[in-house]
Amino acid sequence: MHMRTRFRVWALMAVSIFSFPTIVQELARSQAQADRVGQPTAQIRALKITLLSTMLVGEREGMGEWGFSALVQAEGHRILVDTGAHPETVLQNARDLNIDLSDVQEVILTHNHWDHVTGLMTLRRELMKKAPAALSVVHVAKGIFYSRPSPKGEGNKMIAIRKEYEATGGKFIEHSEGGEIFPGAWLTGPVPRKYPERNWSVTGKVQTPDGLVEDNIPEDQSLVLNTARGLVVVTGCGHAGIVNILTYTTANYRDLPIYGVVGGLHLFAASDEQVNWTGDEFKEFKVANLLGAHCTGIEAVYRLRDRAGLTRKSALVGSVGATFTLTDGIVPGELAK
Repeated sequence: MHMRTRFRVWALMAVSIFSFPTIVQELARSQAQADRVGQPTAQIRALKITLLSTMLVGEREGMGEWGFSALVQAEGHRILVDTGAHPETVLQNARDLNIDLSDVQEVILTHNHWDHVTGLMTLRRELMKKAPAALSVVHVAKGIFYSRPSPKGEGNKMIAIRKEYEATGGKFIEHSEGGEIFPGAWLTGPVPRKYPERNWSVTGKVQTPDGLVEDNIPEDQSLVLNTARGLVVVTGCGHAGIVNILTYTTANYRDLPIYGVVGGLHLFAASDEQVNWTGDEFKEFKVANLLGAHCTGIEAVYRLRDRAGLTRKSALVGSVGATFTLTDGIVPGELAK
């Protein structure tokens, strides 16, 4: 228990020594708050991540696009990370792969960009016909609804999507910091930018409480899964910088090894120097597996593989339908092997 929490409990005892139920309730609330932003202790032993949107299609099934989406299944929980670039892609790819999304109640949107959020309304409206609670809760980070003014008008699709989504009865949960969303699953919230990775290519501005500033996608967040083999990090684009993400993650998880990184890392246009540095950092973080999808870049995946000392089995380009599990590692499509 933090010293601040102890002080609150002692003060309550001094004021109301005979109100034991009140003390217990306050202690429970304080501890619950500490747990949300502290170091999660639950461990995931069964995990499967399936890519539902990315550029490459590794098998005959599915459609590729410049976008990202992944279904995460962990200890009976099912959660969708991002929803792709086109309205129908994730819905159709799930059908092609015989994956039923109607019992998925929660979504994580990693950031506001169109190639991660466009499928949300199509999925919500279609799936709620079968299950009203389908995709009824969306986790976002602070900043995702900030205005992005442009010469053509509002540049942030999430402002309009918010109204449409809430009109269906859906609820957004906005996170200003990291915390568990279910046992063993930790959402980073906005990630501190310790290193100047500058993993974004937009050139616009964002209207923040401090004024109109460069849009560095401040809301970029990732999902971290505390597994029996180490941490598995799921990113959308990694605009905060994958090294910043891993630095923040391991600080909250007492420097556990990184068993897997899955998703987009936005290194497709990065210099050789930046990719090499990232690969060297991967080695320091003991990254054991990399499924580099979406904007990671094909050449970047191969260079990261080499610099981090990984192999053709442990570092691959992500494809629609590719999976990552604790038992089998990365299972790519035939084309992506």
